Amino acid sequence: MAVTVRIPTPLRKFTNDQAEVSIDGGTVGELIDNLEAQHGGIKEKIAEDSGAIRRFVNIYVNEEDIRFLDGPGTALKDGDQVTIVPAIAGGC
Repeated sequence: MAVTVRIPTPLRKFTNDQAEVSIDGGTVGELIDNLEAQHGGIKEKIAEDSGAIRRFVNIYVNEEDIRFLDGPGTALKDGDQVTIVPAIAGGC
């Protein structure tokens, strides 16, 4: 089942500057593992060794934050869009 993953600019160095990649996965956790298999080094920027999503990374499935769904266990279906958004901090 192919899912479109939108890659943020800071992580595109792992995907040969591709803004979107097509990855298989039944859950967000599986998708991240498969993303790592195809684009080595990206997983450590997204998830902890335990598989938990890093605090400063937000992941959306079809515009819904997975923190309000089932986290890495959130189910995916063919045609879903997953967006990875690194949190941005700063101020004046």
